[in-house]
Amino acid sequence: MSAVWTTVAEEVAAKLREDAAQRDRGGAAPDAEIELLRASGLLSAFIPEELGGGDGDPATADAVTRVITAADASLGHLLGYHYLHIWRSELFPDADRATRLRRETAANQWFWGGVANPLDAALELTPTDDGFLLNGRKTFASGASVADRLVVSGTRTDTGEKLTFTMDARASGVKYLGDWDNIGQRLTESGGVVFTDSPVAADDVLGVHPTSEEEDSPEALRLSLAQIAFQAVLSQLHVGIAEGALEQAAEYTRTMSRPWFLSGAEKASDDLYVLVGYGELVASTEAAGLLADHASAMLHAAAAEPELTPELRAAAALTISSAKVVSTRVVNEVTSKIFEFVGARATSSKYGFDRFWRNARTITLHDPVSYKARELGAHLLTGELPPITGYS
Repeated sequence: MSAVWTTVAEEVAAKLREDAAQRDRGGAAPDAEIELLRASGLLSAFIPEELGGGDGDPATADAVTRVITAADASLGHLLGYHYLHIWRSELFPDADRATRLRRETAANQWFWGGVANPLDAALELTPTDDGFLLNGRKTFASGASVADRLVVSGTRTDTGEKLTFTMDARASGVKYLGDWDNIGQRLTESGGVVFTDSPVAADDVLGVHPTSEEEDSPEALRLSLAQIAFQAVLSQLHVGIAEGALEQAAEYTRTMSRPWFLSGAEKASDDLYVLVGYGELVASTEAAGLLADHASAMLHAAAAEPELTPELRAAAALTISSAKVVSTRVVNEVTSKIFEFVGARATSSKYGFDRFWRNARTITLHDPVSYKARELGAHLLTGELPPITGYS
């Protein structure tokens, strides 16, 4: 992991933290924030140096994502997904196309968004002489409307094959609905998108998804790592939100909170109950972070396995599910519990402590965590491997 890029991330995070609460209330599209990431070079930190980027280390991407998330959960969300979209291009067999994508991203400092909600009806690809025309609608497309390039999945109308491809986020026929109005993650631009005869070049197709009959082949298992990679990123975001909530709450307690008159303490930061309360949250958050990092390491070890088996894939998936279960519980506890230690005056909207809870509550509902716990229980009791789905 590169200390250089985490230092850059800390500098960017300091700027984001200055007005994070105000920007959260405003809910404007994060165009200026994306430009800040672009100017810092963080958009290419996950691309190998020989291709014009940073160090290409997944651990660097995780660390940078956590640092940015702690300051601004929406921007951390967008950056974590950006890194994921770059990485998942390498899962397809065409290594030259993935190399070109990374090289062009570094050269242009492109920001990537995605359009591939598994539960929406599939987008349709109609063949043309030089590619396809894309039609359809997706309900959630985090970061797409502020992206330079998109990773999209759709189904051919002639053969029924499912393809993943890239395209210009400003291509003709692309309409962003601007309908993201949720209580948290307000700056992620996660609204819907409609495609109407949007052109897709044949050369921008990353690859074809395997059929259900092929899902146990090493190639299919490798492609399926993208689904659990999203879950690994979500765990990192959960931990980042918890770390940010603790950092800001602790600063308020040190400088603003008054000790309760029965505590006998001169400062709130000397109150035994406050000390113990924060200590419990710190321990839980650190444990969740270590598990999230271990899950990410398992994911990338699986991706590096030349003959990936269902059992090796399942080992990574189960560890990621453990991280998701633990980090979900921790971030919801931390972002709620801190109010007991900052005190009543800290509920003033100008401090924005509520955004940590709203962001946590929103992002942890991405997909039901109880089904991750079920996977873990089923494996323990019966040896069942997690099903391969759009979320597992």
